[in-house]
Amino acid sequence: MIKAVVTGHSRGLGAAIAAELVTRGIPVLGLARGHAEIGEGMEQAVVDFGDAAALAAWLQGHTLSSFLAGADTVLLVNNAGVVSPVGPLAEQDPVAALRAAVINVGAPLALSAAFVQAAPQAERRILHVSSGAGRSAYPGWSVYCATKAALDQHARAVALDGDPRVKCVSLAPGVIDTDMQAEIRATPDAKFPLKQRFVDMKEGGVLETPAACAAKLVDCLLSKRFGHEAVDDLRNSAA
Repeated sequence: MIKAVVTGHSRGLGAAIAAELVTRGIPVLGLARGHAEIGEGMEQAVVDFGDAAALAAWLQGHTLSSFLAGADTVLLVNNAGVVSPVGPLAEQDPVAALRAAVINVGAPLALSAAFVQAAPQAERRILHVSSGAGRSAYPGWSVYCATKAALDQHARAVALDGDPRVKCVSLAPGVIDTDMQAEIRATPDAKFPLKQRFVDMKEGGVLETPAACAAKLVDCLLSKRFGHEAVDDLRNSAA
């Protein structure tokens, strides 16, 4: 039996991933600040990944282990993330930078450890939703680039641990038509000089839908080759 945990499932790519898993008959525990209408096969818990103390308290409970009990294979999709603060260092809100670090790095790393420990007898697969921004630096995105790069390094280090029953992949999914993309396009040019590139992609119709991306991402997560590359790009793995 397979069970899955998906963070940031209440909208965008996270909602599409959760829906895709449920469609394939895989029970899902969704973790987010809000709820989603996905239907049967979906359990949900309200967790604010930007609140480290609240997340720590939740992780000390039994929701995770209770949900994963009885599964032969368990999946964790660390999807929740934020792009803000955007702008040069001199203009960044320090509190926003701290919150981004907790959401984008602290939460997935803590949840990954708790997830592995909660299902010691199962095969455990962890997928970090990373970004090309973790592999190439962009002006105005120092926080976002750094936090996504951290997920890549986490996956590489987990692979070096050598546990054959724990597989971790940091996967860049490509450019998807989500609220985050709308936020990027609404950013002032002075804060993000490369904004026009993202505007052009939207106007050119090249952004992938969340549903289409989610189907390929779940294929990757369930494939036999999952874990062969600790850091990967969905456009490569889907080829």
